Amino acid sequence: MNEKTQFTALQVMQDAPVIPVIVLNDAAHAVPMARAMLAGGIRMLEVTLRTPQALACIEAIAREVPEAVVGAGTVRSRADAQAAANAGARFAVSPGYTSAVGQACRDVGLALLPGVATAGEIMAAQEDGFTELKFFPALQAGGVAMLKAWGGPFFEIRFCPTGGISLQNAPDFLALSNVVCVGGSWLVPANVPELGDWGRVTRLANETRSLHK
Repeated sequence: MNEKTQFTALQVMQDAPVIPVIVLNDAAHAVPMARAMLAGGIRMLEVTLRTPQALACIEAIAREVPEAVVGAGTVRSRADAQAAANAGARFAVSPGYTSAVGQACRDVGLALLPGVATAGEIMAAQEDGFTELKFFPALQAGGVAMLKAWGGPFFEIRFCPTGGISLQNAPDFLALSNVVCVGGSWLVPANVPELGDWGRVTRLANETRSLHK
């Protein structure tokens, strides 16, 4: 078990209007990125398992920046969940949902925000006890209109739309009653880590304070 886990998926979602979706290629960038996010008022950090260095980045943040709450994104298997927990992740985000991934995250003590794009996937996740879900890819899967449509049959489900979200369109999603927060990759632009422009990350994080839920 990951003894540090204290947060439910809902608590992760409620901490700020945006969960940053972070892709890092170098573990040396992890700590300055996390500190820049904290300086901008965001502490829930989703580091995606899309690069060979992702687990090392999670481990560095968990060790060096304990005031941040680091999670693992792109969790697709039991092995991913176990590796993320071992590295110090305290929550997990998946691009889709399977019962195996749901159970794996429970087994290792990770709060899970599972991805869904269809009504059937929502029902499968709900059957396994998950009521806080990531809507992904949000724009491609129907955007605001789809979330409005789901508000009737899935009135108790709360969503974090991710995929194509920006500072400009985030307010449209956050205005919906069934949306708690959004996921966004715009807070760490692709060229920022190589340039070491961490002040830009802090500014972008600060801008999210204009977003309200």
